[in-house]
Amino acid sequence: MDAPRFHVEEIRFAERDVALRLPFRFGAATVTACPQVYVRARIRFENGRTAEGCAAEMMVPKWFDKNPALTNEQNFEQLRFALRDAREAYLAEDEAQTAWTHFASNYAALQARAKAKGLQALVASYGPALIDRALMDALCLHTGQSFAAAMSANLCGIDVAGSGLADDLAGFGMSGFLAGRSPRKSIAARHTVGLADAIDDSDPLPDAPADGLPTTLAAAVQRYGLTHFKLKLCGHTAQDIARLERIARVIDGHAQLVTLDGNEQYADAGDFAVFLDRMLSTPVLWKLAQRMAFVEQPIRRDAALQRDVAALGKRIPLLIDESDATLDAFVRARALGYTGVSSKSCKGFYKSVVNAARCAHWNASEKADRYFLSGEDLTMQAGIGVQQDLALVGWLGLSHVERNGHHYVNGLAAVPEAEQQALLKLHPGLYEPSDGAVRLAIRGGQLALSPLATAPGFATGKPGAGISWDAMRSVY
Repeated sequence: MDAPRFHVEEIRFAERDVALRLPFRFGAATVTACPQVYVRARIRFENGRTAEGCAAEMMVPKWFDKNPALTNEQNFEQLRFALRDAREAYLAEDEAQTAWTHFASNYAALQARAKAKGLQALVASYGPALIDRALMDALCLHTGQSFAAAMSANLCGIDVAGSGLADDLAGFGMSGFLAGRSPRKSIAARHTVGLADAIDDSDPLPDAPADGLPTTLAAAVQRYGLTHFKLKLCGHTAQDIARLERIARVIDGHAQLVTLDGNEQYADAGDFAVFLDRMLSTPVLWKLAQRMAFVEQPIRRDAALQRDVAALGKRIPLLIDESDATLDAFVRARALGYTGVSSKSCKGFYKSVVNAARCAHWNASEKADRYFLSGEDLTMQAGIGVQQDLALVGWLGLSHVERNGHHYVNGLAAVPEAEQQALLKLHPGLYEPSDGAVRLAIRGGQLALSPLATAPGFATGKPGAGISWDAMRSVY
């Protein structure tokens, strides 16, 4: 079917504060609280009918822009600018367009305006990333389709050949690629071990909450049956090795797959190679090393795409995350020896689809499975944020995804009871009531995706997604 065209009539933003039950430290930053922004969009089709959709995302400080001179509030304001700028651009369009064309026609201008204000490209992507999800939700709800069904039918009208945004995919059968996706029924939750996390009872957190939930890695393994892990690195070899040795002892016998996240903490490939040499020569870490799938963004973004890392990439697959700031970043990274790229909802779901298509295209041409997409988190919260991200990675066919919001935040405890019960009813099997709140249900290390694969909308289930919109602040 032809992709429907529509005008964007209204875009509204609201926020609610999210307090973490445990401090989350990545790189040089420690997060204890931050806002979560919600987007509502109304679209009007050429026949005059309208539909509404929504999306949500955390506004995590010190990731989109890691400049230490900026305060957390300045980081939040950067993201609010990106949201306002994208809203203005989408509302200003004169002609009805497909969902994809709304994104594609504004991409370059939004990036340019952000750059002119001295903002990182990752910041510029934040606004359209949320708005595009809200538009897709409205489109799916209007047609009564799930996200998976709509994407496989290319309801959004993805046309990379005609956009100029991914010329490297000229001649690639995008329609066949989309139609060939089959949503997974479940996915492994890859548990993050942050730099401030307690490993076991020998080093308890001084202010650990008594809320019945795990406060150590060892307790989380037991409660959720975890088998997949993401381990943060601080960039100091001796400290990283000592911490990994402790982690290895806890997850030995449980770990099926492990990834490492450098969070830009190494100055260059040479510095990271020193760490890798040390890790691979440490007997306690041999079993962990055998289960390592890749290393995520070990080198800081201003240097990561400046030099060839092919020699290092032959020893362990390397994935770009913070360096994946523009639509052409993975193409440039591939030429330097990187083979992986992150799917992260705050960077936009269209980017994930384009990069997944690239992996399929390159692997077919090389008759190998070198190139890969991995699902990563940014303290994704229960509710429409985590639902949409899980729907995306499930439809793409990923077998595991980093999930950390369920560990650092006490589920939906901070939202109205009516919202908690609405989500529990809308998505049975994805959530469960426990320890006084509704939260993600992780059993045997797995998350159930079947409720999302069939839910109308972009994993929302109904207009408004069951969210208590009147319980938030409207600020811009």
